[in-house]
Amino acid sequence: MTTAPLPDVPDLPESRAARAPSDPAVADDRLDLSNAEFAAAVRTAATRLAEFGVDRGDVVGLLLPNRVELVVGLFAAWRLGAAVTPINPALAPPEITYQAADAGARVLVTEPGATTPDGVATLTCDELLAEADGDAADPVGVPPGALALLIYTAGTTGAPKGVMITHGNIAAMTASFIAHFSFTDRDHSLLVLPLFHANGVVLGTLSPLRAGGRTTIVGRFRPDEFFPAVERHRPTYFSAVPAIYAMLTALPGEVTPDTSSLRFGICGAAPMPVDLIERFESRFGVPIVEGYGLSETTTASAVNPLDGPRKPGTVGPPLPGQRIRIVDGALRDVPRGETGEVLIAGDVVMSGYLGRPDATAETIVDGWLRTGDVGLLDEDGYLRLVDRLKDMVIRGGENIYPKEIEAQLYRNPQVFEAAVIGRPHDVLGEVPVAYVSLREGATVTTAGLIDALQGELARAKVPVDLILLDEIPKNPVGKIDKPALRRRDREASPSIENL
Repeated sequence: MTTAPLPDVPDLPESRAARAPSDPAVADDRLDLSNAEFAAAVRTAATRLAEFGVDRGDVVGLLLPNRVELVVGLFAAWRLGAAVTPINPALAPPEITYQAADAGARVLVTEPGATTPDGVATLTCDELLAEADGDAADPVGVPPGALALLIYTAGTTGAPKGVMITHGNIAAMTASFIAHFSFTDRDHSLLVLPLFHANGVVLGTLSPLRAGGRTTIVGRFRPDEFFPAVERHRPTYFSAVPAIYAMLTALPGEVTPDTSSLRFGICGAAPMPVDLIERFESRFGVPIVEGYGLSETTTASAVNPLDGPRKPGTVGPPLPGQRIRIVDGALRDVPRGETGEVLIAGDVVMSGYLGRPDATAETIVDGWLRTGDVGLLDEDGYLRLVDRLKDMVIRGGENIYPKEIEAQLYRNPQVFEAAVIGRPHDVLGEVPVAYVSLREGATVTTAGLIDALQGELARAKVPVDLILLDEIPKNPVGKIDKPALRRRDREASPSIENL
């Protein structure tokens, strides 16, 4: 049996409208566009952007929360041969100014009343969809190597960097997702992750659209509104981060939603504790497939299979078209089952960091992307992440991986979230410190949590301090913000000299 070739991503609005004009394409709580309406909106938006001088090779900034106009603006820019940088609207004004300037944005698309940098043309999302006087801008063909997306890293070390994702990267990544998840025109994504991140754009939006399916965008995630949205929209899948799954499992026991439309959920951004996966699946009856990737690989490089063996605690085998190596400090392959740095190769690897050739050369070596993550490949070729190289705690010369300590803390059902960091020490260099938030009604004490670790971990791995917080800080994507915890710890804790 032959499979029809997938349509080109930039041409999706027009190809979908030609094939099934009345079928749904993309929706939020205000707009619900059919394929024909979606294509018409993209044509209008492209014409409006062209009136602002947007041309091939330019960059359009989308300073918008999750809403349909962001997806329309994305395809409108591509119709003109321009690239897009989505900007988190929750950023502070200096951060917005920095990204717009670094990306060289010709115009920013915003919500009405948004604060924008001086010197950059702005267009509100209402104006973006307002009918233009002239003829619709003709589509411009874009080669695979042309820049499509500039996704900015979180900037935990230095200023944020623009990850250059090409049209070829997106074509490879969406094709990989469609093959791995067997996406068809019956699939329907419920988008809860932000559209300023690669996951929301590529996995949550472009992949189902390219497969002929649809996307429904929900606003800011709220635990009590998630399952009502599932029951109302009947999606077949969604993608989320561990913090979202933790909040959903913390819903009151009387919450028993109808999840029968969901084929699966995906977890990414950070390793998900095995206990949390089991808790979610047993309560809600939805299988969770854990995956792994970076913005630098256009979203994901390994995902547990839906039909084959799922191995909680791993992030699965490499996705179609990608290769994974585990190497030592000299970038030499280590034996199967041994830990080392994770390297990734394939057509999904970014073209580089915008305007940063040195950082690009350090990160991409002989076509392999250095991830900075420590992991191993098991006997079946499944990747198990151990930790981030930069998160590793070196206590008196001994390497301690925080994820191992966090996994033990999560075994206590009263623990909601846990994060372990290194605290500077005058003699040992670093010692491990744990920050924990508890589930509602929890009775466990800090002493009880520490005592429970004593028999499970070597003495050097047991945290010297355990601090309870109402909430563990997160970055804009919803991932635990360890740099923020380190800053907090430095400000709040005296040096420990005699441990």
